[in-house]
Amino acid sequence: MGGVAAIVGIGHTEFAKNLGRSERRAATLAISAALADAGLAARDVDGLVRFDIEATSEVEIARSLGIPNLRFFAETGYGGGGGCATVGLAAMAIATGRASVVVCWRARNRGSGGRPWAATGNRVGGDAQFTAPYGLVRPVDQIAMIARRHMHEYGTTSAHFGAVAVACRKHASRNPHALMREPITLEDHQRSRFVSEPLRKLDCCLESDGALAVVVTSAERARDLAQRPARVLAAAQGTGPEHVVMTNYHAPRFLETPSSFAARDLFAAAGALPGDVDVAQIYDAFTPLVTLSLEEYGFCAAGEGGPFSAGGRLEWPDGALPVNTSGGGLSEAYVHGMNLVVEGVRQIRGTSTSQVQGAELCLVTSGSGVPTSALLLARV
Repeated sequence: MGGVAAIVGIGHTEFAKNLGRSERRAATLAISAALADAGLAARDVDGLVRFDIEATSEVEIARSLGIPNLRFFAETGYGGGGGCATVGLAAMAIATGRASVVVCWRARNRGSGGRPWAATGNRVGGDAQFTAPYGLVRPVDQIAMIARRHMHEYGTTSAHFGAVAVACRKHASRNPHALMREPITLEDHQRSRFVSEPLRKLDCCLESDGALAVVVTSAERARDLAQRPARVLAAAQGTGPEHVVMTNYHAPRFLETPSSFAARDLFAAAGALPGDVDVAQIYDAFTPLVTLSLEEYGFCAAGEGGPFSAGGRLEWPDGALPVNTSGGGLSEAYVHGMNLVVEGVRQIRGTSTSQVQGAELCLVTSGSGVPTSALLLARV
């Protein structure tokens, strides 16, 4: 997209196990905060992009905020895979003149609202009929299979996964908005109970309530607004061939996820290389997803994601590639990765609580294991 669009406003509610407010109320608060951050008002907004599993709708958000008319509204699918895609759609709308100011948001009461898989019935259809009857009901069970295969093929260890959790918690300890701020060690990780072997409690994201929003407009208009813009240098999506969501175990390359296809297109569109990235916000519903993404986005070779994570290499300020500098889904909050987009903007602005000095290019990814999306955000 050539940097035609930029993120100019970010906002979020507090994060909690139970916010005590509806998702619609949380969404309106987050969007209002993002607009105020940008120096814009609801009357300026003419586009909204949501996750297709978002409980709040475009029309009720527009009604609640007093948006006079939506010239553009759209949805992205596949839960955790859709976060970066919302921004990509918004940027496309700006670039093509379909809208002038687009808001992307995610509001979710996951902490207080219960776990979706708890409603799995005795009979299931679709792709789940081939896995759920055998015990692969929860996302943690599905990712555990991939984690075990990575360990088997490459010698990856539980401690390698633990290094991801330790890095995220270290960053969260500096972030006043993070839910989990008490630092942890590798020993703490190894002592935490198994949830679905080989994944332990500290390999798993939080169950949290919260809402986040970003405001996207043209790079030209961004020059006159309140904040340093984060230019949307490139956006990409990908599925790969014959994909099955979360349980793509039949694939000839078992450990290849949609991220490899999104990564290829993302860097090609940006005219950039993985080595140009200063800081990364990598989707971390579970620690092995970070391990896989480090490989598939080109920071290391296949099988090297575990060792690449070890020895503080993902930690700010001295790591080779600081990752999830707000704490991510593992330690800040789990809101389908929208907090990763917001933190990416902070890094470009220079306002993160774990700020990478001189950061000019930030990678943001959405969920591996599902149809996915990614962004490269650049300093203007």
